[in-house]
Amino acid sequence: MLDDFMMRAALAGIGVALASAPLGCFVVWRRMAYFGDATAHAAMLGVALSLVLSVSLLACVLVVALFMALCVSLLSDRGYTMDTLLGVMAHAALAFGLVAVSMVQVARLDLMSYLIGDILAVGRRDLALIWGGAALVIAIIALRWSGLLIATLNPDLARASGVNPRREQLLLTLSLAVVVAVALKVVGVLLIAAFLIIPAAAARPFSRTPEGMAILAAVIAIVAANGGLMIAWRLDTPAGPSMVSLAAVCFVLMTLAGLIHRRLGQRHA
Repeated sequence: MLDDFMMRAALAGIGVALASAPLGCFVVWRRMAYFGDATAHAAMLGVALSLVLSVSLLACVLVVALFMALCVSLLSDRGYTMDTLLGVMAHAALAFGLVAVSMVQVARLDLMSYLIGDILAVGRRDLALIWGGAALVIAIIALRWSGLLIATLNPDLARASGVNPRREQLLLTLSLAVVVAVALKVVGVLLIAAFLIIPAAAARPFSRTPEGMAILAAVIAIVAANGGLMIAWRLDTPAGPSMVSLAAVCFVLMTLAGLIHRRLGQRHA
């Protein structure tokens, strides 16, 4: 089964969808969309370090993402607003990463695969890393669901309940770095944040509970991943952008359906 590259690509898409969808809900709830985008852009610097040092891509991306999050946390209390720091560090990391990658001879032809993904080139080792990272993120979210949720809704209530909001924030940052690292091969640096946010945003109009929103977001992400893969196969389009485009279509349709449902409910009321 794993000898079929389309099967490997489909499994990779499902793994990334399962990891990114519930995490994307927290990104939406905490209004961390820009932070997710900044972490994804910083991943390009991790790619450059991995190529230059010939070490694990996953390890380098994790280190860069966590380092950026730590710097933002330390500098945010020193007169800079969070959005300014994220903008400076994200684009600086992306620019330095692109320059560094362009200086590595073997990486010049592969630059687009890092920017928009190359899911059709996923191998067995990549698949193992993707599902390993997805399992880690799912385990963190499942084990710390209550703490993460209460820290997201009300930090003061979380402290009163014995939950440390900073610790939960660190767990979210770690999970986000892992998702960025494993999704790099699938949707690329430029589209990782979109694949995090769009399925969660699409699930919001039809979700009555946080758990329901996470599950529905996972379903939408899986549909977008595999549907986008089939579109790319039939129309010969880039797989990563096709997946994100289908997710965006799902968002528009579900938003319109939600508006119609509310209007009908108001008329009946």
